[in-house]
Amino acid sequence: MVTKQIIIEGRVQGVGFRYTTRQLAGKFALSGWVKNLPDGDVELVVEGELVEVDAFLRKLFHDSRLAAYVTGRHEMDISQLYGCDGFEIAYRSQRV
Repeated sequence: MVTKQIIIEGRVQGVGFRYTTRQLAGKFALSGWVKNLPDGDVELVVEGELVEVDAFLRKLFHDSRLAAYVTGRHEMDISQLYGCDGFEIAYRSQRV
């Protein structure tokens, strides 16, 4: 099991990034969330088996239409999520 936090830079707000990410995540056995950040970036937290996470990220950043909007990303491994079931869109005011 791996858990990754990814900060995605580019024109990633206002283009359906969160909704498309959630839809794509639903095709994999993953938990986590995606949310807009106040500075215009998007935060993605994803957890699952390594093969599932890698396949999801490959689809998201290389095979989807969203790849054209991404200019950079910062990825780090973080502690396992507890109590997170499924993948959702989170909102700025939510504390996660």
